[in-house]
Amino acid sequence: MTRLLCLLSLVALFQPPTRAPAQTPVDSALFAYVKAIKAFDNHAHPVVPTRPDEPPDQDFDALPIGGIPPFAFPYRLRPDNPELIAAWREIFGYPHTDRTDAHLDELRALKDRVKRAEGDNYAVWVLDRLGIDVQIANRMAMGGGVAPPRFRWASFVDPLMLPLSVEAVKRETPDRLDLYPRQTKHLQRYLRDLGLKSIPATLDGYLTRVVTPTLENMKREGAVAVKYEAAYLRPLSFDPTPKAAAARMYARGGAPSFATYKILQDYLFGYIGREAGRLDLAVHIHSSDGAGGYFEARGSDPMLLENALNDPELRNTKFVIVHGGWPNTRGTMSLMAKPNVFADFSFLGNMLSAHTLATVLREWISAYPDRILFGSDAYPDNDLVGWEEWGWLGATAGRKALAIALTGMLLDGEITRNRAEEIARMVMRENGLALYRI
Repeated sequence: MTRLLCLLSLVALFQPPTRAPAQTPVDSALFAYVKAIKAFDNHAHPVVPTRPDEPPDQDFDALPIGGIPPFAFPYRLRPDNPELIAAWREIFGYPHTDRTDAHLDELRALKDRVKRAEGDNYAVWVLDRLGIDVQIANRMAMGGGVAPPRFRWASFVDPLMLPLSVEAVKRETPDRLDLYPRQTKHLQRYLRDLGLKSIPATLDGYLTRVVTPTLENMKREGAVAVKYEAAYLRPLSFDPTPKAAAARMYARGGAPSFATYKILQDYLFGYIGREAGRLDLAVHIHSSDGAGGYFEARGSDPMLLENALNDPELRNTKFVIVHGGWPNTRGTMSLMAKPNVFADFSFLGNMLSAHTLATVLREWISAYPDRILFGSDAYPDNDLVGWEEWGWLGATAGRKALAIALTGMLLDGEITRNRAEEIARMVMRENGLALYRI
């Protein structure tokens, strides 16, 4: 046995070194075709243009990340990412190829000049620079310059799941000390919109006087979808729950623990989902690792949604797994087998390289090309990496990743060039238009 092992070691020693698998090339014609598609952007947080004498827009997110403790950003979203120089050049005409302090001051002045020149048209001007035709705006409310037909609304419904005190549950992580009270303020805003000063005494009253009217108002004001950021607050394990149990929980009031509050929240999730289906509002659910040093990644696994997605009472509701469930993207692909489940790859194009994202897209495309949606996740962070730059990173890497995935399938004989172009149109544009009946 010893002699055999020595012989095998010698054989291995004289073998030529193994080469790492080469990256899939990009078919230049196919890449050009993908880049030319006027995209439907399933997920973004555009900012309403304001004048210098106006307060800055605060409605771009229900749970902005600026109030939680400092945390590490993915490298591609940091101001020192060299890709941003290309973004500044393409969007704003930045004339430099470096990022000295003097040149960055020049960039800030250049941005301000464009914003003043474009006025209320600035957000549309940004879409044109990014090659985006229609963008779903995840906002508390729409506003001047961010309006149809170029922007469509995804409103936030997490506050509707939190009618009771959040004093106990907000202490679960340092991040949630900031995030939960924001939801309480948003619910108070919804109540004021309905002319109410407090929640009704019973669950039935809450459903009929608060939840349903709020959803109907959102639909009336142009919403095409409602959005959950629940993974920042709790695991996505929403289970079908009897109404009687939820009613007892609601009547008890107080500041429940998470285990107790979950009963009411799970029932409300199902009720909101049924009402969304009735109103033809898609339900978007954040399912991905998220911002914050204390974000509980395992709670965002898309497979935790399976009980809810299998609920027969939610079969008429369309669900979109936002951010693709990363890093559990194969679980997302499994869920796409359900007739009412879709997924976008927003944020993945901001965080991952195009070649890394391409491996995800190729798996998805091989199974369910009609369920995949492009998303840029354009999000405002600071004066150097705003929603414009986030959008550019997401759109640029997203288009390249799609081209790489389709090139690989083309080279392997899995699809024809005509089919590759058809899938590109579906993913970048047509699936979104069909889903929201636009």
